[in-house]
Amino acid sequence: MSHRYTIALDVMSGDHGASVVMPASLGALRETGDIRLLLVGDQAVIGAHLRQWPEAMQQRVEIVHASQTVAMEELPAVALRNKKDSSMRRAIDLVKQGSADACVSAGNTGALMATARYVLKTLPGIDRPAIATALPSLFGHTHMLDLGANVDVEAEHLYQFAVMGSVLVTAMDGTEAPRVGLLNIGSEAIKGNDRVREAAHLLEKSPLNYIGFVEGNDVYCSDVDVVVCDGFVGNVALKTSEGVARMISSNIRTEFKRNWLTKLRGLIALPVLARFRERIDPRRYNGASLLGLQGIVIKSHGGADALAFQNAVRIARKEVEANVPQRIDKQIGHLLRQEVQG
Repeated sequence: MSHRYTIALDVMSGDHGASVVMPASLGALRETGDIRLLLVGDQAVIGAHLRQWPEAMQQRVEIVHASQTVAMEELPAVALRNKKDSSMRRAIDLVKQGSADACVSAGNTGALMATARYVLKTLPGIDRPAIATALPSLFGHTHMLDLGANVDVEAEHLYQFAVMGSVLVTAMDGTEAPRVGLLNIGSEAIKGNDRVREAAHLLEKSPLNYIGFVEGNDVYCSDVDVVVCDGFVGNVALKTSEGVARMISSNIRTEFKRNWLTKLRGLIALPVLARFRERIDPRRYNGASLLGLQGIVIKSHGGADALAFQNAVRIARKEVEANVPQRIDKQIGHLLRQEVQG
């Protein structure tokens, strides 16, 4: 069977390294027959895992040795300067060289973004890459960006994020005119700082399906496809949401264990709770896109388990199939031409 897509995996990075990435790799290969994997990292470590795989699966992977690993706490500048043979750098290099269609890493976010931007460069018309991911909502899911790559931004950057997010949703979900909202402290036109209000004016004049300001609760409870914000706000919102989810889950378990009667009620409610847990399971949404680069890079959560990392590989494959960078490049180029003509 011919393998249409080649994905490079940073095996050594993240909180768990090969112990998670290798079983996730096997799961990804079993899930779809049209990918091959380049496993980047310590050859001895990867080889030890591969020897336990079925022969047919071993034939669909290639080991790319890397002698270094970027630590989770390592400064991006240090990693970029001193870790040129790291599994992270080699995986991104493979995308640059055309040997891989995309790469996936659970490593240090700052180092991954800095390295990817240095190696792959940004698309013409894009000043800064942004981190985007899908979040569960009452209407399915919402894509949000930026989630931490850019703390200080200008209105033009927020506009570019909106364009990239809109293209991503069209490519991944098939939504022709994604509803784009700008995150603010209120829905009224007078709310927010100058940067957000200026970005709103740019979006109002754009061909995007801009629906105006949205508030924090709209991320999960409103019919919006793309929520745009700066990386500081986005990262705080994301981490707060994760904390709330853990608190609710912990409190539910505590209450059901309180006495024999609540335990009985818990048993009765178990099927409903199981479906709810599956619907909002963060592992099903693991895999953030580094948008705006001349190549596909997917960031997995550092503490992801095998199921979560496998989902990140799934997203990488889908972005390759949908030609996401090429679509963003085409849309940005179209908008830039409109501005020149205007």
